[in-house]
Amino acid sequence: MVDIRLSQDPEPPRREPPRVEPEQPKTDRDGVDGGSPGGRQPPSQRTWWILAVVTAVLIGLLLASSVWTRSDADKDKLDTAKVDERMLAPEKQCALQSTYDLIKRELFRRAAATRGSDAAAFAKLSDYALLRVQSPILRGVDEDTQRINCEGTAVLQLPPGVKVSEGGSTLSGDIAYAVQPAADGTGNAIMLGNTDALTVPLATIGRSGAAPAAPLAVPDMDPMSVQPQQPDAPAEPSPPEPSSDSPAVQQPAPVDEPARPVVGSAKPSFNCRFARTRGEVAVCSDSGLAALDRQMASQFNNAMGRADAEQRALLTSTRSGFLAFRDRCRSDACVADTYRGRMREISDIMAGRWNGR
Repeated sequence: MVDIRLSQDPEPPRREPPRVEPEQPKTDRDGVDGGSPGGRQPPSQRTWWILAVVTAVLIGLLLASSVWTRSDADKDKLDTAKVDERMLAPEKQCALQSTYDLIKRELFRRAAATRGSDAAAFAKLSDYALLRVQSPILRGVDEDTQRINCEGTAVLQLPPGVKVSEGGSTLSGDIAYAVQPAADGTGNAIMLGNTDALTVPLATIGRSGAAPAAPLAVPDMDPMSVQPQQPDAPAEPSPPEPSSDSPAVQQPAPVDEPARPVVGSAKPSFNCRFARTRGEVAVCSDSGLAALDRQMASQFNNAMGRADAEQRALLTSTRSGFLAFRDRCRSDACVADTYRGRMREISDIMAGRWNGR
């Protein structure tokens, strides 16, 4: 007999549901801001930083380029000015201010050689003097050496307080001069002839009131870095207001730098509200200088009313020196000395004593 056992089918195994892993935050390697131990920044932010650095470098290069370009342009202007000056017509080169400056320095150098001392002081003093050439004339041109031969009457005005042994502060004389390019190519060179009328008395100069053996000293004023080229044009710096019985006098062009603000109650011959030059500001700030200004302006206007044609021309042509000296003084004493010198000059012109010395 067969034993048949009925067995129950076993329970089918349970299927476990699929395990879902939590989504891991993506790192900067995946391009999403999730942070990483290295602290690296996303590509978009790195791109902005790169652009910023490149832009800064380009701006720096542009600024540097503009500075270099401006520097080169300024140098080109200076070089062009030198070339243009040398290309001027020969007769114009006879009357160039740069030519007059060369003449002035050479006159002082020769005067120092004649004196036998004070060479350094003479070289400095030449920067404070004024020189103009009346009626410069072209005498010829040497094409081989490019030498331009000229002649004219040189008028040398010494700064305030500096006089020759005879007491004058203005020297004049006919001179011959030649201009040609310097051998080293740095500009022009000057050759002078017939200079004894200027260099001999110039060798005797000294400060007013100083002992004969005292060393030569430069005045308390700025050097004459810019000199007037047309001596007949400038006007008296401190005239009274024009009226029916006094000639109208043009006010001078202002110097760029006033010495100090106008203060005080000084009353010169001009309106201090319009004071611009260093000399005018000094006069408006000191009653003593204002009194000197009124005295000089009155003397000048009286002289202009009585002068003949030759005297009027002298009164007018000597104005530029007075203006230039006064407005470059660095002290009130220098300004006062300049006014006194101008009044002596006006008196000498009207008395017929003024002969350029």
